[in-house]
Amino acid sequence: MPSAAAGGLSGPHPENPARRLTAPRHDDGVDAMSARALAVCTPPKSAWTHAAHFPAALWLLRERGLAVCQAEMPALIRAYNEATGVPNTNIADFHATISSGSLRAADAWLRAWAAVPLACVLDEQLAGEYGRSDWPLEYWPGSRLLSRETRRGWGESDLRPLPF
Repeated sequence: MPSAAAGGLSGPHPENPARRLTAPRHDDGVDAMSARALAVCTPPKSAWTHAAHFPAALWLLRERGLAVCQAEMPALIRAYNEATGVPNTNIADFHATISSGSLRAADAWLRAWAAVPLACVLDEQLAGEYGRSDWPLEYWPGSRLLSRETRRGWGESDLRPLPF
């Protein structure tokens, strides 16, 4: 989890003090484009990877805030699925727990790194624990995470509490 006292771009990385933050691989224009592309359902499904979600999520969180993003995300994801030929079923559409947990993680990073350019926040998040697509399995057993209950609504973590 990032620390608000991280010291900016020249300061140490909060999870690994020996590592220094570097120039971003992404820029804020790309983040805005990702969010707009999601909103109009244009990214091809093959390009909409776990890592591709975060530029859009960080930009939307910065522009709209966590509560609005959590409220709007189900409809946004379902519309995207329809536009890319993915059926909205109990096993293939919006996953409430994973989406909400990921938004909470991204929001925590965004708040902790408020003075850092959004592109740097993205790079650091993708390089850390929450940048891995399997991060939810550290908090929920796979069988519960794949259940209809956690797909349709928020399910508190079972294995350990979320840090945000």
